[in-house]
Parts: sequence; structure tokens; C-alpha cells
Amino acid sequence: MTTPKTSTGQTPSSLVYGTEAVLPTEVIIPTTRYGLLTSDVNNTELSHDKDTVDELREMAKNRLISYQQRVDNTYNKHVHIRTFLGDMVLRKTFQNTMDVTTGKFADTWEGPYFIDVVVGRGAYRLS
Repeated sequence: MTTPKTSTGQTPSSLVYGTEAVLPTEVIIPTTRYGLLTSDVNNTELSHDKDTVDELREMAKNRLISYQQRVDNTYNKHVHIRTFLGDMVLRKTFQNTMDVTTGKFADTWEGPYFIDVVVGRGAYRLS
């Protein structure tokens, strides 16, 4: 929980609570990050974190959107849009549409069919 995530650049605890998480071992064995804090400095840091948490979340949201766009562009770089309108295709037969008497030698494909209309993403009307 104390490692910043690549997508947001922030730790999950800083986005949720507005402050950095402190590990229990840092309380028992003081490190330089935890050992230099006094109660006055800690209170001023907490009030500053509470004031800037909305800005921190907004920056993390913008960075997340940018990260998602980079991942999307990388993924879609090799995707080529194809249209199958007017092509002949075979349709897979399912167990509920197969003839029960044919057994294991039944056809697994039926057709050919012509693609008439694109109904949706990857969905076509066959004739």
C-alpha cells in the first residue's frame, strides 16, 4: 500500500485518506522519514495534505486517463478493422440445434450464409 501505482503515480492510501501510510515497523524502528517528524510538523503536514487532497486526486485522475489512452493506443496499434458485408460464412452448430440421431459424426458447421447487415459490434444478420 505504500508503493505508488504506475497508472496514478500515487499510493492508494494517499488517494483515499489524503496522507501517506506509515508501516508499523517504521513506528517501532524510526527511519529518517518518520524519525524527523515532531507533533507540530506532523499537524502542519496533515492540514496541508487535507487541503491538497482534491488536487492530488484530480492529478491522479488525469494521469490515469492518460495512462489508459497510452495502453489503448498500444493495444489498438495492431488491430485492423475488417468488414465482412457480402461475404460467405459458415455458422457453428450448437448441441441444441444438432440432429440427435447423427451422433459424433454430425456436422459442426452449417451454411454457407451471406452476411447482409452489420447489426452491432461483431454481430451480423445472415441469410
